[in-house]
Amino acid sequence: MNLNDKSFLYMRRCLQLAVNGKGFVAPNPMVGAVIVCNDRIIGEGFHGKYGGPHAEVQAIASVKDEYLLKTSTLYVNLEPCSHYGKTPPCVDLIRKKQIPRVLIGQEDPFPEVSGRGVKLLREAGIDVACGILEEECKELNKRFLTYTLQHRPYVMLKWAQSADGFIDQLREEDDGKFPVKISNAFTRLLVHKTRAEEAAIMVGTRTLRLDKPALNVRYWKGNNPERIIVDSKQSLRHQLETLYERKIQSLMVEGGAKLIQSFLNENLWDEMHIEVAAFSLKKGVAAPLPSGVLQNVQKCENSVVFYYMNSSNS
Repeated sequence: MNLNDKSFLYMRRCLQLAVNGKGFVAPNPMVGAVIVCNDRIIGEGFHGKYGGPHAEVQAIASVKDEYLLKTSTLYVNLEPCSHYGKTPPCVDLIRKKQIPRVLIGQEDPFPEVSGRGVKLLREAGIDVACGILEEECKELNKRFLTYTLQHRPYVMLKWAQSADGFIDQLREEDDGKFPVKISNAFTRLLVHKTRAEEAAIMVGTRTLRLDKPALNVRYWKGNNPERIIVDSKQSLRHQLETLYERKIQSLMVEGGAKLIQSFLNENLWDEMHIEVAAFSLKKGVAAPLPSGVLQNVQKCENSVVFYYMNSSNS
């Protein structure tokens, strides 16, 4: 199959569509699909809700003239499924509609699919190419890939600190002191947006006692993550294994400092968001020590947010 610049353009459109399912399709991956006939998009779709129709089904259903499918190319960022889950196999529908060409962003690592979808399509005489914008496709579904390949949730660490490295003043339970407000209105929105995109949120027992955090998405529209409360002395690997067994695909860890540092020490993390305020505290609860590779820096009013990735887990 000959590829051209438009092939990458259509795959990028698949990725744009797929993002619409963020926060709603887990533990399934985010998938978008585009159908092209004579260099014109005639159908689009995305997986919008866990248990709902897959992207390929939505795209095929959106085509007004079904006869055009027989001379069209289907673009999809992830290998079409070939097994019965909550929905029938997309491979069967593609074969039934006699779509002659399929371009795929990446093969699905899920054991029940993993190359089988491609094999069945080719056995039906369909021209298939894989690896179109593969790295971008993997980045989109990094949570799904971590969950599938490493058998644990994708772990994001998040905290806010003062310019001199403290996350709060020193406090004890029932001492009347309130937590220092480090985040501003805009960064609170960012945090709640991120919460809506993750399956669960974890804090330590001390943070729960001192702060009594709601851990919801009241400043953003979306699903509330499941609350997970642990003691920093508990075995984190066991906790992640339990969450994996419960089909929790991603986990946001918000505090406290000891719990986050435990994840860092055991290298059980994938992504890190650190908000640094412009003011100093001079003393207090020391922030965790960041590591990893700096990916991005975002200025947010009077704060700066640093985004790190754990290259050893990529």
